[in-house]
Amino acid sequence: MSTRIDLHAHSTASDGTLTPAELVRAAADAGLDVLAITDHDTTAGWEPAVRALPPGLRLVRGAELSCRWYGEEPAVPLHLLAYLFDPDHPDLVAELARVRLAREERGERIVRLLQADGIEVSWSEILAGAGGGTVGRPHIAQALIRAGLVATTTEAFGPDWLGERYRLPKEDIEVFDAVRLVLAAGGVPVFAHPRATRRGRIVPDELIADLAAAGLMGLEADHEDHSPAERAHVRALAAELGLLVTGSSDFHGSHKTVRLGAFTTDVEAYERIAAAGVTAVASG
Repeated sequence: MSTRIDLHAHSTASDGTLTPAELVRAAADAGLDVLAITDHDTTAGWEPAVRALPPGLRLVRGAELSCRWYGEEPAVPLHLLAYLFDPDHPDLVAELARVRLAREERGERIVRLLQADGIEVSWSEILAGAGGGTVGRPHIAQALIRAGLVATTTEAFGPDWLGERYRLPKEDIEVFDAVRLVLAAGGVPVFAHPRATRRGRIVPDELIADLAAAGLMGLEADHEDHSPAERAHVRALAAELGLLVTGSSDFHGSHKTVRLGAFTTDVEAYERIAAAGVTAVASG
């Protein structure tokens, strides 16, 4: 039987709905052999996930970094998956702390905008709902759902709500700085869903080539937000640039419909990541 590897999943340490312990148990129940925990801009889920690892499940400790490319105006947001880095590397720790604080401040400003328009949402309730995790727009979306103003997270992210009218820019890491920081911390940088046009603007292939020259190691090709043509494009680009290819669910629990293991990574790519990182893969 083939090894099932999902290298992108979120817990309540950021904007998922399962705790780290629940996430690893759900991964085992879904028949996965390897799972990566990749919460936004935090490693807070690592220890509780490792403590709860079921027998037979391996855990790749990682994070999804909020990045931005300033080669266009306005700058293009993008995400960098960082695997198996040193969670105590001082420069990376400081940058992730800066991004998390800015995200929380942005969330509070969005809530004030909603309240100014007479929309009854509570910042203290949103903070409580985040459970100490990195606060993001999904937590505000849940407050809008609880208030009966929208039916789903997707609707909350529409133009009338958090997608446009109540959207504020967030502080991100310049993408070349992010690659440099991940490498300095002994980690493996992989570009998350690089061709997902349904999410908005994408960066040109020339930028990805420049990132590869700067040390980017892989591209996430198989992802629910990539069309078949986009997956094929990413695979061809990775082959041209000598980058590894990953596939993953980007699981968020009930915030999204996608299930754990919906897309997977082949063993060879996983083994290259495991060999390159400074932090060992944890085993249950």
